[in-house]
Order: sequence, then C-alpha cells, then structure tokens
Amino acid sequence: MSESPLKVWLERDGTLLRLRLAQPKANIVDAAMIAALSAALVEYRDTKALRAVLLDHEGPHFSFGASVAEHMPDQCAEMLKSLHALVRHMLNFPLPLLVAIKGQCLGGGLEVAAAGSMLFAAPDAKLGQPEIKLAVFAPAASCLLPERIGQAKAEDLLLSGRSMSAEEALSSGLIDNLSDDPQAAALAWFDKYLAPSSASTLRFAVLAAREEYRQRVIAKLERVETLYLNELMKTDDAVEGLTAFVEKRQASWKDC
Repeated sequence: MSESPLKVWLERDGTLLRLRLAQPKANIVDAAMIAALSAALVEYRDTKALRAVLLDHEGPHFSFGASVAEHMPDQCAEMLKSLHALVRHMLNFPLPLLVAIKGQCLGGGLEVAAAGSMLFAAPDAKLGQPEIKLAVFAPAASCLLPERIGQAKAEDLLLSGRSMSAEEALSSGLIDNLSDDPQAAALAWFDKYLAPSSASTLRFAVLAAREEYRQRVIAKLERVETLYLNELMKTDDAVEGLTAFVEKRQASWKDC
C-alpha cells in the first residue's frame, strides 16, 4: 500500500487539526491528495473541541499545482469535480482554516490555499495561477481570487499566468501574514486568538462571517465548472496546450 499523501493529526489537546501535504518536493494536488484532504475535513468536521485547522506542507514548496495528466480530456471531469468538492468542503468547514506556505504555491495548490481563512507565508513564497500558459484557466481561482484581492488584481494573475512575490501578495491581501516561519506564525495566532475561545461560538462566528461569501463562491464555481468542461475542453488549443506540456514540447495554437 502506498503511503498517504497527507499527514493528519490532532494537537493542542485536540483543539487543532493538523493537515500536512506530504508528497515533496512538488506536493502535487492530484486525485489522491484531493481525496485525502476531503476525507480529513469530513472526518473531523464535527469534533466538539476543535477550534481550527492548520494546513501546511513538507519540503520547500507548498505545491506546484494540480496534476496536468489528470487535466487531459479523458480525466478532467472527474478531477475537476473532486477538486471543486474539496473547495466546497473548505468553504463549508465551520471553523477557521489556517494555511502556512513556503516556496512555490501554484495552480491547484493556490486554489486550495485560497479557500482557507488566513494565509501565512514565508518571504520566499511565490503564488500564481499559470494555467493560462497551457491554454486552460483556473476555475476555482476565478471564483476565489476576486473575492480575496479584488477583480483587477485577480485578472492580473489569472490572465498573465505570472506569480506574485510574498511581499506583493501581502500588499494585495492574497496573504495575511508574512513571516520567516509561517507555520510558527500560524500556531502563535491560533494560541493567542483561537485557543482561548469557545469552540461552539467559533462555529457560529465563522458561519456569520463567511455566509454570503461562501454562497457567492459556490454558486459561481458551479457555473465556471460547466464553462470549463462543456466549452473550454472542446477547443483545440486547450487540448494542445495540455498535451504539449505533458510531451515537453512547444505548443502550436490554432486560436480555436
């Protein structure tokens, strides 16, 4: 049996759920990683004493993104639906989800991170959505990023495919805290602000704070998923871009 791509444990006397991406150095958000993350969130959702989740990673990079092979036409519907189900699990989770990021946080990795509540990042972090370079787009990020950083900055990342430095991400609001040790910073924030709080009241506070945001993102996600699967993936260029990446060659666009 292969080792799980995700490490899961409770600490702080059962008040903090730890989730750690454990497929370094890339920590690819593939079917196995998505399934493990979703299962953990479902399993611990109703844990009475729980006050927060901290998602971090092994290795120098948070994630290089989703599996490009799983984006190919024969697999993309299943992959996209499972990734979007994970995003919904995160948005619907009744407690804060803290995310600690070092190194590259790209593509599907940034989509997962952006579905969290607070993002803590190291100075070496690079955050971006490079999907446009493969002639596809990032459905979940198209819904999450405008909410986090505004329409103009979101379009900058989504249409250029470039990455933001940690400093730019902090000034834009994409991340909430910049620290040499983002995991320690997230733990310190938990200890100071969440640990002393009532676990049951935190659940009501999260629901109240995120209700309309959650509804907007989930409704848009459904529409964007349909656009991706029913229209984008019928174009020649989307298939060519993904195929060229897998075959490690230059893509040749037909502009259709």
